[in-house]
Amino acid sequence: MEPEPCAGSPWSNCLAADPQGKLALIWGISFFSGSLAQLLARLSGLPAVVLLLATGLLLGHAGFAWILPDQLGRGLEPLVGLLVSLVLFDGGLNLRLAGRDLQRSVLQLVLVRSVLGLAGGAALAHWAAGLPWPLALVFGAIALATGPTVVNPLVRQIGLSPFLARVLEAEGLILEPVSAVLALLLLQLALGDLGTWQDVAWRLVLRLGVGVGLGALAGLVLALVLERVAKPAPPAGSGSPEAADSAADGLSLQLTLGTLFLLFSGCEALLPESGLPAAVTAGVVVGLRLDTAAGSLDALIAQLAMLAITVLFPLLAADVSWAELSPLGWGGVVCVAGLMLLRLVVVMSAGVGLPLNGREKLLVSWIAPRGIVTAAVASLFALQLEQAGVAAAGTLKGLVFLTILITVGLGGVTAPWLARKLGLSGVDAAATGEDPSGDAPGAGTAASGQA
Repeated sequence: MEPEPCAGSPWSNCLAADPQGKLALIWGISFFSGSLAQLLARLSGLPAVVLLLATGLLLGHAGFAWILPDQLGRGLEPLVGLLVSLVLFDGGLNLRLAGRDLQRSVLQLVLVRSVLGLAGGAALAHWAAGLPWPLALVFGAIALATGPTVVNPLVRQIGLSPFLARVLEAEGLILEPVSAVLALLLLQLALGDLGTWQDVAWRLVLRLGVGVGLGALAGLVLALVLERVAKPAPPAGSGSPEAADSAADGLSLQLTLGTLFLLFSGCEALLPESGLPAAVTAGVVVGLRLDTAAGSLDALIAQLAMLAITVLFPLLAADVSWAELSPLGWGGVVCVAGLMLLRLVVVMSAGVGLPLNGREKLLVSWIAPRGIVTAAVASLFALQLEQAGVAAAGTLKGLVFLTILITVGLGGVTAPWLARKLGLSGVDAAATGEDPSGDAPGAGTAASGQA
């Protein structure tokens, strides 16, 4: 009998003899390591996103090289997109912007960040990290996004008041799609595929408009179908309402995932990067239409979204290598530190006239981790720049991942501590004097100070 191809060989050589087994093992290690990081977060009380990030670094290119995302091929990109659309749909499903104070706070923060954040991020990337202006603008657009995949679990762990939690979650859900679309168009401008800034503005409006329109339409149709599924006619001879409810929940979940994934992939095929705003909009429409009836569906979607975060974060963090980070030197660190200070200035400027006191503005300015979409966009753009022969492609990718590492690592560890020091951790609506509907500001401390 002939020996096995990898008998007596090291583990890596054994895997090389069986490429399919190697790919399956990469996915298996990613799922297991992510779930182990979640368990450690539960036992230790540390932020899960920090442990997920550390797990990816330990097992990826920067560590033991057990998880090598580049070996998964081109199929990884659409899979990441589908899972990210699930996370954004889950965020939209829970997004409630009831009340003028909340709406005005989110609108001001998003608009001011879009202008000052883009300009300031580009300037820091150019002067501190040495990126040429066209790529510095691409970095500024990428850095606009604060990832809901990181913000939402962190907000839940801290236990912020509903008002502050909704502001942070809405900021991420709105700016992440806008950031991805704008960064793509600025990349095309840098590569010469677009000629003028007017082209960038027109295509930005077009992609966001198409995504929001198709997302709203798909969300409305899905909500109408789910309303019908939630009230099925009792089957003949069925005496178990619980079994009927369970079957209805399962069918609702299948319909939701099928519709969402078709919506996202269809939008991406029609206009690249329009799938993200479509996913958010569909979630918002379904959540508003079903309202309290979306409870069971929301619980199922939330569990799947958490599973997506559990596997994607280590997988994308594993793609970072020290070779991409080390050339940046202190200039990269200065750039990221400048971004964090810039956010403080932006939040303070955007908060003028809003029902937020100084402590709440400080906490909002500190919670700005970048997430999965930022990492995925950076990896894709770096590949396109390398194919175009742009020398600074590795610098752009390294700077984006350095931003993710610092904002997730530092922010994830210190945000709960800062919230406790500021007296904003574990605050409920009754303690803050907030109207649960969101009409009243979450700044209960300001109200108590006036009293």
